[in-house]
Amino acid sequence: MDKLSRVLLIVEFDGHAYSGWQRQKNAYAVQQALEEAISKIEQHEVQCFGAGRTDKGVHAQAMPVHVDVSTERLLRSKRAYVHGVNQLLPLSIRVLACVQVEDDFHARFDCLERAYCYRIWCRNTSSSLDSWRHWWMPRELDVVQMELASQVFMGRQDFSSVRASGCQAASAVREIRELSLQKQGYVLEIHVRADAFLYHMVRNIVGSLVQVGLAQCSVDQLSEIMKKKDRSLSAATAPAHGLYFSDARYEKYLVSSILENTNNDA
Repeated sequence: MDKLSRVLLIVEFDGHAYSGWQRQKNAYAVQQALEEAISKIEQHEVQCFGAGRTDKGVHAQAMPVHVDVSTERLLRSKRAYVHGVNQLLPLSIRVLACVQVEDDFHARFDCLERAYCYRIWCRNTSSSLDSWRHWWMPRELDVVQMELASQVFMGRQDFSSVRASGCQAASAVREIRELSLQKQGYVLEIHVRADAFLYHMVRNIVGSLVQVGLAQCSVDQLSEIMKKKDRSLSAATAPAHGLYFSDARYEKYLVSSILENTNNDA
């Protein structure tokens, strides 16, 4: 076998046709599609490792993935390698960039910070063009109250109230470092960045903020719910199809910077 080099791929995908990132026995996943494409180029089976395990229907703007590939083939041209992989992928998945990394780099375990974006479509009628890419909200949301409520989740604390009942993490303590709302036209985006996330944590936070925006829960009530650490007291989980994996940070790499540099070199 040829000498191998480890690369970090930045992957974009529309998740509505997939069972999530992680390969499964009885469903088609993004990981499987990517591994099959790269295996054809490498002429042997490969295994890809992503920074997160997105659920069915969740999208990615920039999912970091590491995989070991032929050094000789890679050194000829990283750009050609990316184009070659994309030629073998469904149109709903694209590799955006490729960076050679250290042999012991791990896309999941070395990740210091992850970021997600959640999109809500605030309009009387739903969209005919991309209904699977946002949560349609026909009722008006009080964004000011939602922004006040977002402060309840900031910092390092126990997030038991907003993790799924099936979450198997040993500890519910996480640190949210950014939680911001941006409204432009019909689209309300909720951006959240943390050291790590619990199962359904982002979607449950969004559900809680929307409940405040609909005046079904006050900021003070939400604060009390968080203190009680009881998932049964908090809002319903927001739909998966509004969620996007948007960025990740490592000791030596920031995914958004890699993409920016790649685009500038194009």
